[in-house]
Amino acid sequence: MVIPALLTDKRDVLLSMLELCKTFTDYVQIDIMDGDFVPSKSVTLDDISGMDFPIGTEAHLMVNNPIPWIAVFKKAGTKKIFFHYEAECDHNEVIGLIEAAGMQAGLVFNPGTDFLLCESLIRKVWSVLFMSVNPGFYGAPFIPEVLDKIKNFKIKYPDKSISIDGGVKSDNFVDIALAGVSDICIGSALIKAIDPAAAFVKFTELFQSIK
Repeated sequence: MVIPALLTDKRDVLLSMLELCKTFTDYVQIDIMDGDFVPSKSVTLDDISGMDFPIGTEAHLMVNNPIPWIAVFKKAGTKKIFFHYEAECDHNEVIGLIEAAGMQAGLVFNPGTDFLLCESLIRKVWSVLFMSVNPGFYGAPFIPEVLDKIKNFKIKYPDKSISIDGGVKSDNFVDIALAGVSDICIGSALIKAIDPAAAFVKFTELFQSIK
């Protein structure tokens, strides 16, 4: 499916984004950045604490220490947590804690990462997410070579759910869909569109026609 990706450093803006997205979808991705793993910062643990998301969510943690975020997102009603293979953490511990909290664990690969380095981890997660930009900012340039990685991953793991995130626009959407992804996360091309609902419908209908 097409999944709006929400990125902000302000709690009230995140709440507004969620309310906006609720008018045209029932599921979004919330992007978290710690200013360490990536140079930018997003909403904080304190911002998310006490929130009750009005629609289904998954979290994309661009952080070096995913563990403190697990309980916070669980309480907010999140279904799935993606964390980065490149993060400085015990990957097996993080996967175990996410699943123990009743959520699905997903693994993220930056554009320069070879997924063949972590086959044992791939088997333990529900899904993977390929970054098609260098993470940390809305509007970063799309890296088309990632599509070849996705195609190769699909051959090796035909039953694994595959997401892509970063730089998705109207002019590269068809190529992305044809690469074999299950979900396409779209940030600025949706959230900053003149009519986000219309943009969502357009992308969704196009994806369905290709799938």
